[in-house]
Amino acid sequence: MSPRKSDSRDRMVLGAAALLGEYGVGATSIDRVLARSGAPRGSVYHHFPGGRAQLIDEAVALAGDYVAGLIEAATRADDVTEAIDAFFAVWRDRLVASDFRAGCPIVAVAVETNDEAPQLARSAAEVFARWREALAGLFLRNGVADGRSRRLAAFVIAAVEGAVIMCRAERSTAPLDDAAAEIHDLLVHALRDQPDPVPGHGTRS
Repeated sequence: MSPRKSDSRDRMVLGAAALLGEYGVGATSIDRVLARSGAPRGSVYHHFPGGRAQLIDEAVALAGDYVAGLIEAATRADDVTEAIDAFFAVWRDRLVASDFRAGCPIVAVAVETNDEAPQLARSAAEVFARWREALAGLFLRNGVADGRSRRLAAFVIAAVEGAVIMCRAERSTAPLDDAAAEIHDLLVHALRDQPDPVPGHGTRS
């Protein structure tokens, strides 16, 4: 993810998103965000009157937008299987480039109980729903039935997220590579013998 601007507010949100993926919600403190972003301490409550919870919530939204952008780019591809392969490749590159430290900020928020900021779990759920709808739309436009499109979308997201967690634990891309290969084959079979997709919205594999 790259910042939209160079101001301290955007640097803080970007830094918080990176820290969420690496350390989780509990360890994403204001001090760590300031150290990561280089923003002045006085800017915290100027930009985030809701404090740490608001900052984390905005970081979740930023991370959600980033991945949604990847999915939306995939929807413009001519070959849906190549598009999903590329989606997995992005996560693989992030893991390798970060020496297996960069996880998914949305998962970090979803798995931690936060009674003081229950809106964070709701924000994570909304992000997952947005990704699922975007992928389901991609499959639907390529001839997969509506119900199966939604199931496949949920499965792809679950496979990516689970594989990323395993890769970090094993310090290996093998789980992600295996998941990508299996989903590639699954999509080839799901798309085979389906009705032609809507003109202008991709082709079957």
